[in-house]
Amino acid sequence: MGQVTSLFARKVVGVAGDAVDARAVLASVGLDIDGPVDPKHMIDDDRYYGMIETMAGQMDITALPLRVGEAMRTDEYGALGLAWKAAPNLLGSFSRVARYWRLWTSVTQYELQKTDRGMLFVQHRKGFRRLGLRISVEATMASGVSLGRQVSSRPFSPIEVYFKHAAPKTLEHHEAYFGCPVHFAADRDAMLLSHHSLSQPNILGDEGITSFLVSHLEQEIQQIDDTPDLPAQTKGEIARALSEGLPKMADIARKLGLSARSFHRRLAEHGLSFQTLTEETRREIATAMLQDERYALSEIAFLTGYSEQSAFNRAFKRWMGMTPAAYRKSLG
Repeated sequence: MGQVTSLFARKVVGVAGDAVDARAVLASVGLDIDGPVDPKHMIDDDRYYGMIETMAGQMDITALPLRVGEAMRTDEYGALGLAWKAAPNLLGSFSRVARYWRLWTSVTQYELQKTDRGMLFVQHRKGFRRLGLRISVEATMASGVSLGRQVSSRPFSPIEVYFKHAAPKTLEHHEAYFGCPVHFAADRDAMLLSHHSLSQPNILGDEGITSFLVSHLEQEIQQIDDTPDLPAQTKGEIARALSEGLPKMADIARKLGLSARSFHRRLAEHGLSFQTLTEETRREIATAMLQDERYALSEIAFLTGYSEQSAFNRAFKRWMGMTPAAYRKSLG
C-alpha cells in the first residue's frame, strides 16, 4: 500500500465540477472539502484509485486526467513547485522531479533517460492496471506537460507520449492536449522530450533561488520515513488473510507485533477502526478485480472473504451503490 498527495484527489474532484458530489467523493478518501489544501497531506493510493473508479460510474472520465493536468499549478507543489519554476530550463525542472518525487508520492518513481531522439521522462509505477491507476498515470503525465508550459519561455509539447495500458475509446482528447502522437499499449509510461525544448530558458529561472530551494528539498527528503504507516500495514495483512476468510483483529495485531488492545488504541489515534480498514480493503480488492474479466464474480467473492456470493453482492451494493455485475458493465 502506498500514498499520494491529497492535492491530486482535490484536483480530480475539482475539475469534475457538478458531475459528482464533491463533498461525498472527497470524504471517501478522508478529506474535508472545506479543509486546507496541503500537498504534504498524503492519502492511501488504493483509496485514491477507488475514488476515481467511483467517479467513473457517474461521468465520462476519458478527458478527466487531461483536465486535471491542465489545472495543476507550480505554486501548489510547495518548495518542489518553486524549484521547478526557478530552474534555469526545463531540463533542470524535470531533473528536480526525478530527484525529489518521493516528497509527494510513494507509488511512483520518475527517471530521465537520454536517447538519440531526446530525453525520456519515465514514470515507473507498479501495481495492477486498474482503472483508477490508469487515470492517475495519465493525469500525472498531463501535469508534467502543463507545468512545463507554465514556465517555459517557448511553446512546449513532447515529441511522443507512451502509456502501458490500453487506449480509451477515442484518442482525440489526448492528442489534442499533448500536441503529439500518443501511443497506448506501449512498453513504458513516458514522454519523449526534445533536447531543444529542454534547453530553452524558463521564464523565471534563477540559479540563486534554485540553490536555496534544492538545499531545502534535500533536508525534506532526508526526513521522509519509508516505513509504511500502521493503517497501510494493517490493510496489507488483511489483504493477505482474506482468501482464508474474514480475519480477526487479534490475529492481524499479532502479525504486526502488537497486542489487540494496543492495536485498537493505535488505530483509534488515526481515527480508524479494524472493521473500517477491513471493509476498505475488501472494497479495494473487489473493485480492482472486477476490471479483469478473467475473474468470475464467485471467485472475487471468495478472495474478498465472503463464503457466499449473495453476501458479497449485498456488501458491494452498499459500498458502490450498484451490484458487482453492474459495476463491471459500467467500466466497459
